[in-house]
Amino acid sequence: MALEGTDVRLLRLFMTIVEQGGFAAAQGELGLSLSTISAHVTTLETRLGVRLCRRGRSGFALTDEGRQVYEEARRLTASIETFEGRVRSLRGHLTGQFAVGLVDNTVTDPSAPLERVFAAFAAAAPDVMLTVACRPPNELLRDVIAGALDVAVASFPRVALGLAYVDLYEERQRFYCGVGHPLFAVPEAEITIDAVRRHRIVGRSYWGQRDLKIFAIGGPKALVGDMESEARLILSGAFLGYLPEHYATGFVAAGRMRALRPDLFDYAAPFQLAHRPEKAKEPIARLFVDTVGRVFAGRRRAVATTAERDRDS
Repeated sequence: MALEGTDVRLLRLFMTIVEQGGFAAAQGELGLSLSTISAHVTTLETRLGVRLCRRGRSGFALTDEGRQVYEEARRLTASIETFEGRVRSLRGHLTGQFAVGLVDNTVTDPSAPLERVFAAFAAAAPDVMLTVACRPPNELLRDVIAGALDVAVASFPRVALGLAYVDLYEERQRFYCGVGHPLFAVPEAEITIDAVRRHRIVGRSYWGQRDLKIFAIGGPKALVGDMESEARLILSGAFLGYLPEHYATGFVAAGRMRALRPDLFDYAAPFQLAHRPEKAKEPIARLFVDTVGRVFAGRRRAVATTAERDRDS
């Protein structure tokens, strides 16, 4: 079939329904009645010749064909947005949308001056609509590949083929224990790998066993996808787990957490900016990537100057 403008609008409506989790959930986003939404989906199904979803008292669920149409629709809309952005750039004025993905709870890290990136970008492209979303690293990679995000900043669990990466900084990870845990008052010298593995350890769903290998355990006793969930479990006094040092600092200062054996369990998680190489050729993306590079290079120079001054004093 030859796509028409109406088909693209119907595909966008279908994408919204999928992303909101069903017809009723999408009502507020679409501003349409249930009967109108249902009629539009029926029209799209007729145009495509496939059934996209099951709806009714049993709830909303995509068919296999519906899942494939959704993925293709995401690629199509990303291509349309790329085309529109390039046409706008020909007029010498940056407008449109730009989607950035981040992991949660990096705002307290002095190594991550992303607020300066956003300020500089907004000053250089005031008419660009910026969207910022927080998701686990594996989901960020997925969405950059699919075109749902233009760039993402995180410590990624794997290298995805076809993406370009820009090294930014390292985030120090420490292994924490909450007040009330049996190890909280144990002297450092008595805390060994064998002592730790006897207790419940939290794992991160997107890392697999990557940061738990040192303990040689069969698997974690809890799984999380974000740092706040992990902090809650550690603060319960029933679990041990890794947290970014900058994020845990306040809890440690308040006497609610303790870092266990920094000499043994600490590691540095490299943070990068990921994007599709072809995306960086577009004016808006090029401006954002260049801004990130300039801000982080300036921070590294400032840190080096401070360290040199401290050595000389």
